[in-house]
Amino acid sequence: ARGGYGGASFLRSSRETTLATGRRKIAQVASSLRLGTYYVDGAHRLFSMAAQRNFTQGRKSLHVACACLYVMCRREKSAHMLVDFADVLQVNVYALGATFLKFRRLLNLELPIIDPSLYIHRFAQQLDLGDRSSAVATTALRVVQRMKRDWIETGRKPAGVCAAALLVGARAHGFERSRMDVVKALRVCGLTVSKRLR
Repeated sequence: ARGGYGGASFLRSSRETTLATGRRKIAQVASSLRLGTYYVDGAHRLFSMAAQRNFTQGRKSLHVACACLYVMCRREKSAHMLVDFADVLQVNVYALGATFLKFRRLLNLELPIIDPSLYIHRFAQQLDLGDRSSAVATTALRVVQRMKRDWIETGRKPAGVCAAALLVGARAHGFERSRMDVVKALRVCGLTVSKRLR
């Protein structure tokens, strides 16, 4: 009987260690992205669910922590993208994306569709447009609205939609920006931008 009791105690302390490590990593990433305690608490609840379903086993806990935080960002419709998390961790965005997608499937999470307009102003600032950045962003928002009305943006990733809209907005305001300028600033595929412009 003693061995059984000791085993249960070990499992409990191992689980507590996993949860504490998860919370610490969530808090570190959240701090880097300026996400408050509401996000940390919500992400930690999700991390606990992940641990209960053994999702943390065999995966990097930092990737699982990021997936949990990203779910919170999507739920709250914050302007954070998965690439922001990849930048903080200095890891491949596709590796994080794979963890996020598996986690979403595991918990059968319904998440709001990402609205590209959430990112326009932020991306416009990365194009070195100076004091005209806001005007270009406003024009790009109008382009996105038009794309929505014409169902052009349905099913598209927000970064690609934003890239095409910002390129149109920048050119409308007299900025000589190439597709490659936008591709570098937004880190999207050049082919994606070309397709959205058609």
